[in-house]
Formats: sequence, structure tokens, C-alpha cells
Amino acid sequence: MQKEIIIAGFGGQGVLFSGQLLAYAAMDQDLHVTWIPSYGPEMRGGTANCTVVISDQEIGSPMVSRPSAVIAMNRPSLDKYESEVKDNGVLVVNKSMIDREINRSGIRVVLVPGNEIAEELGDRRMTNMVLIGALLANLDVLPISALEKALKEHLPERHHKLLPLNLEAIKRGAAYITETV
Repeated sequence: MQKEIIIAGFGGQGVLFSGQLLAYAAMDQDLHVTWIPSYGPEMRGGTANCTVVISDQEIGSPMVSRPSAVIAMNRPSLDKYESEVKDNGVLVVNKSMIDREINRSGIRVVLVPGNEIAEELGDRRMTNMVLIGALLANLDVLPISALEKALKEHLPERHHKLLPLNLEAIKRGAAYITETV
């Protein structure tokens, strides 16, 4: 099993943290993992993405051209990565920030109102956790419980007050059912 995941959005949306959390969860499950962050010089508000490769065997290369899954947190990310998703792959779309139809066929598309769910929970910063929950519920790579455990073990102590909210955001995102496009 090897899954390549790209998470993309604007800086400040928690893109890099989401990928890092996936990497920690995979390592905690004794899987092989690579995590490569990429962001523009603007940081907050600029473009940001990361690539996570998770495998039960050694990873030959951390470079990914046809990911198994993409999380597109905004329209520019969807425009850039939609065509890159492997056939039968998963595309998780934050439909709160994307105002166009998905053009691809042959992939599973999960349309999640990430911002709205996070706002219902009381903190818009939880959008990334909502989308990660949706990804894991629709891609056979890690159980949700592994992500929850990694969050508890790797979230800095100063942010532990946010644990219950993060865990609820993951669960709410996981509730989204795969749609086929």
C-alpha cells in the first residue's frame, strides 16, 4: 500500500499542519512516510501545499506527480491539482471556497462545506481538520483513530485546550460520504 496525498490552499489555512499531522499519524502506525512542505514567500495569504506519501514499504521517491488524493482548500488549488488526481483517486473539495463544478470524471469527489462546519463548531481555524477527517473517511490509508491519537500526542502543549474542538472537527468531516463524479 502506498498513498500519495497533496494538501493545498492559502497560507494560514493550516495546510502544512494538516500534512504534518498525517505524517505523525502514519509514523505512529509504523508506516513509512515523507512530508514535503511548499509555500510562497508571503506565508499567510500566499499559496501553500504539502505532499505526504504513506506506505507500508520503503518509499522510493517523495516526489508525486499523480497523487492518490488531493485536498483542495481553495479555488486556485482545485484549478492546479484537479487534473493531477490519479484515476479512482479521491478529491476532497472545500466547497465553501470553490464556486465551480468539478470537471474530472473517474475520481471520487467529496464536497465538504469546511468553513461552514468549522464556524458551526465556533472556530474557522478548524476547517483543515474537517477536511482531513473527510479525506480519511474516503481514502483507505489510516484510521480516524490514528489521526486523533497523533493529534493528542503531537499537538504542542499550549494548544491542548483546542483538542476537543479539533477532534470534533475531524469527526464532522469524516461524516461526509463519497460522491462519484
